[in-house]
Amino acid sequence: MDISVSTGYQVKRMSTFIKIKALRPTLSQSEAKLADFTLSSGTQIRTLSSIELAKAAGVSQSSVVKFAQKLGYRGFPAFKLAVVDALNEQASVQESRSTQFEQNDSLADISEKLIANQHKTLTATQKLNSGSEFERAVQVLKSARKVLICAKGASGSVAQDFAFKLQKVGIAAVCHSDEYSAASYIASLGKEDLLIVISNSGQTKALLKLAEQAKLNECRLFAITRYGDSQLSEIADHVLYTVQEAEPVSHSAILTRASQCYLIDTLFVSLAQSNLHWLRRIDRANDNMRAIFHD
Repeated sequence: MDISVSTGYQVKRMSTFIKIKALRPTLSQSEAKLADFTLSSGTQIRTLSSIELAKAAGVSQSSVVKFAQKLGYRGFPAFKLAVVDALNEQASVQESRSTQFEQNDSLADISEKLIANQHKTLTATQKLNSGSEFERAVQVLKSARKVLICAKGASGSVAQDFAFKLQKVGIAAVCHSDEYSAASYIASLGKEDLLIVISNSGQTKALLKLAEQAKLNECRLFAITRYGDSQLSEIADHVLYTVQEAEPVSHSAILTRASQCYLIDTLFVSLAQSNLHWLRRIDRANDNMRAIFHD
């Protein structure tokens, strides 16, 4: 029996600083100058005109206007107000100590900083995604006949976990990290089915090819990918965005996976709480696993 209530998910307006950090890897040279100036000297923007900001950042005035529009604002005045809001928000949650990892950090320092960085990543991920998009993702999962989840690299373990969680509520989900197996399975998908692609870059060629194959079969496409320029997000029917933060160890994907896991866990809990029958299925699945482990 469906519980006919909203997920109740509320999202705060996305901070301008979070938006800029997410877009930073994909910006042009002039846009990157404006991004870096805004992040490092945002307080100065309170008193600057667009001409003065252009001069301070070393770009043209037209670049300032285009940068504001790329961030979703109509023009410089709206961008300036958003920066002021972001500064006020930042001041209210000022960190008591640095979260940057240092070579001489103790184990206790590493542990504390890792928790702080993960908390920052989860908060930013929440703000990047609207409640309405979460609602749509839940509905498309509930209505899918079959679900295929594809990912590569570090996202593979997240995809496997997502498939496992969906299976526990009774959704027919499978995960394939091998593109050949996935391509074979996609041939059986149609209008009532769903392909979920988890890709931080949104540019992985094999995953994009699988997405194109699914779209040719009129299969719905749901992407979990970074906010910003992404081929995957452009062709997807539904998108939830992850945050790309500087990792404590290069290519470790620690914070990327934290962002991805937050999204799939939010969807899983929402699905489980929306249907009493599905909650009972989870209990049954847990009982079955305990019986196997204890025999």
